[in-house]
Amino acid sequence: MSTNFVVTTDQAFAADVDQRKGVVLVDFWAEWCAPCKSLLPVLGEIADVYEGEAAVVKVNADENKAITTRFDVRGLPTLILFKDGVEQERVLGMTSKTRIAALLDKYLEA
Repeated sequence: MSTNFVVTTDQAFAADVDQRKGVVLVDFWAEWCAPCKSLLPVLGEIADVYEGEAAVVKVNADENKAITTRFDVRGLPTLILFKDGVEQERVLGMTSKTRIAALLDKYLEA
């Protein structure tokens, strides 16, 4: 796993995402989720490439029910992009590095 991930919890989400300025990509995942495991190296590359520009935050959906429920996450993986603590867009299911990068670039330039 990339060392550039922020792993958050129900208790730390406010500090890690809600109150963070800039672009944050939150990955809701679970240990049993095969697509989540496939997405992990892609997100690792994204975290490394965008280090200092955007944060990649991981939320274990099974261990953090309050935040998972708050954002009505019903399928995994779910990626939610925040800018200045406000949800902007979400992607459900497996996706490409190119699509994630395009999403981040869109909000980094805005």
